[in-house]
Amino acid sequence: MSEDTKLENGLEQDNDQAEASEKKGGRGRNNKSGAPAKKKVQLLADPELEERVVAVNRVAKVVKGGRRFSFSALMIVGDKEGRVGYGLGKAKEVPEAIRKATHAAQRNLINVPIDNGTIPHTILGRYDAGKVLFIPAGEGTGVKAAGACRSILELAGIRNVLTKSLRGNNPHNIVKATFNALKCLRSVEKIAGAREKSLKEIRIK
Repeated sequence: MSEDTKLENGLEQDNDQAEASEKKGGRGRNNKSGAPAKKKVQLLADPELEERVVAVNRVAKVVKGGRRFSFSALMIVGDKEGRVGYGLGKAKEVPEAIRKATHAAQRNLINVPIDNGTIPHTILGRYDAGKVLFIPAGEGTGVKAAGACRSILELAGIRNVLTKSLRGNNPHNIVKATFNALKCLRSVEKIAGAREKSLKEIRIK
């Protein structure tokens, strides 16, 4: 074997080893420190989703040098076509807290079954000290709700519904109780399939 051939084979082996080491180090390790590399998650804004601020609170932490202030924001996002979500964000500035809360809400979207602009059946949502009752309503009734509950129902696309807050007025508990109720809703098709009946047989005349 000639010297030129040996030199080419040696260069190819070195290149293969370098590529293998790069792949091995790029799986979650930093080549310099050996620590796990942080994954950057970027969420693109969805133009179909509408955002609403439910609550912004200022929190003070008492330390040795004084008090440190930060903000927490509770956001609701939805497309008014059956998708809605909520998120909580915390930061030292209000805009940053709202941005974090919006991204968290986009990751926690749920699908809400809607029947002719209202909910399919009566349901009670509970969370901690919050308890909210939801009752279907006919066309023209509107959304009879207030505060955070109203924002969630409107962004979900529900046009007619009756609600009653039975306990609690904390917006965080009301939001979680509302989402607890929306997650437990069953569509007319699912109810008909579970009862092995047609849609006409289970609807109230």
